[in-house]
Amino acid sequence: MTYEEYLDEVTTLIFEKFGVTEAAAVKMVVAAQDKEFFVKHDENEKLRTVDQAHQDAKAIYEASGAGGKKVGKAK
Repeated sequence: MTYEEYLDEVTTLIFEKFGVTEAAAVKMVVAAQDKEFFVKHDENEKLRTVDQAHQDAKAIYEASGAGGKKVGKAK
């Protein structure tokens, strides 16, 4: 999937899995982008999978305050 489609998938998963509003999910993804979380995803298409989107959605949601972790660059 394209980079933009990947971001949409992550946003949708946050909205659907964690019960936040769509606007809140978008804010979480934008904040993660600002912190360069998705740089490797932009550079490496192999990181843009549905399975990876589920992992990233969880990490971003938890980093938003639910899990107390900070969102940073993907490993």
